[in-house]
Amino acid sequence: MKQHTQASKRFLNTQDYKTLSLSAFGGALEFYDFIIFVFFSKVIGSLFFPTDMPIWLSQLQTFGIFAAGYLARPFGGVVMAHFGDLFGRKRMFTFSILLMAVPTLLIGCLPTYAELGYIAPVLLLILRISQGLAVGGEIPGAWTFVAEHVPKDKVGLACGTLTSGLTLGILLGSLVSIMMQSNFNAQEMHDWAWRIPFIMGGIFGFIAMYLRRWLKETPIFLEMQKRTKQEESKKLPVWNVLSHHLPQTILSILLTWVLSAGIMVIIVTAHVYLQGQFHFEEMDVSFSRLLATAALALGCVFYGYLADKFSIGKVILWGCVFVILATILFFFTLSFGVTFLYLAYPIVGFSIGIVGAFPYYMVRAFPAKVRYSGVAFSFNISYAITGALTSFLIPILANFFNKYAAGLYVMAVYVLGALIGWYLMAKNVEETLCEDI
Repeated sequence: MKQHTQASKRFLNTQDYKTLSLSAFGGALEFYDFIIFVFFSKVIGSLFFPTDMPIWLSQLQTFGIFAAGYLARPFGGVVMAHFGDLFGRKRMFTFSILLMAVPTLLIGCLPTYAELGYIAPVLLLILRISQGLAVGGEIPGAWTFVAEHVPKDKVGLACGTLTSGLTLGILLGSLVSIMMQSNFNAQEMHDWAWRIPFIMGGIFGFIAMYLRRWLKETPIFLEMQKRTKQEESKKLPVWNVLSHHLPQTILSILLTWVLSAGIMVIIVTAHVYLQGQFHFEEMDVSFSRLLATAALALGCVFYGYLADKFSIGKVILWGCVFVILATILFFFTLSFGVTFLYLAYPIVGFSIGIVGAFPYYMVRAFPAKVRYSGVAFSFNISYAITGALTSFLIPILANFFNKYAAGLYVMAVYVLGALIGWYLMAKNVEETLCEDI
């Protein structure tokens, strides 16, 4: 069990709950804007590429545009984190919402290939890159923001709750997808209804930006700002990260790879192999994914809570072992019909909630003056590579290799996660984490 000083122990107060709820709610709305693209990838592929293109190639190019959002994340993360470390977490935290809302709204108004030809997918690509820039600053900024607001013995719970809020964005996307499938036929979706989720996302973004006006700057940043000399503030924080905190950065990059494998394969792109290789109906996939995403949100809070109570290495080790076992169960039962899908999918979804404990290590691995930059750089560099590659890999693995290949990939990456947990235990990493939060 962890030991915390008496000063760090207090119950969450009204301001803490306000910060957590507004941050999680805003994060959910922003992540909905980023992820809704994949729920409508099939219709987008048919509208923004030539109609005579093979379906698998159209789908691959659509996922390529989806992946472009991930490739843009490092640049957005580094730039916003730079200003967040120098001028305040709240400003960048709020700006990222605006940068997400505008392109999402514009995607909903974008002319298609039939109207603009190849200019249409180019414009779609530009807007998708803008979304990537926004989310690159949002997630690391959100983890940093809530971690610096709450007591030291509640950092894991705060980060887990915030991560849960982000996954609720996927849940919201699933709900909207189900509603669209239930209320519009295929022709209506193709003609105009596909625009509704994106226009809704733009409106959601402006609402979230308005709500974040009520958040306060973190006390840790305000205290750090008083101590920081003017000449020191001119240095680029990311160079400090790479020159003085390289081991923490590498571990954070690897943990992000583990995180991306679980979220992307089990939740985000699952419809590719569930419908294509295991032949489940679209509505069954949507409803079961809804249950799995809700379980994921609960799992994030659960594992975040455990991170405050036990060694983070131990939590990561056994959490990743659980993911491996749950993934075996999930893919093994996919051949047994839809009943087992509804039973096994929420179990593996809950197990993936171990990712809610990962930011506990990330935010505490870097000192306050470079925390935002350290988390943003390592998280976004890793997600840009692994998230983008996974977006390409899943359609390829599902269409041309063994139908269980996606599950084998998840298990292999979570073996790496378990080894990281073992390493953190062996090194007694708790003694090396920053004490400013």
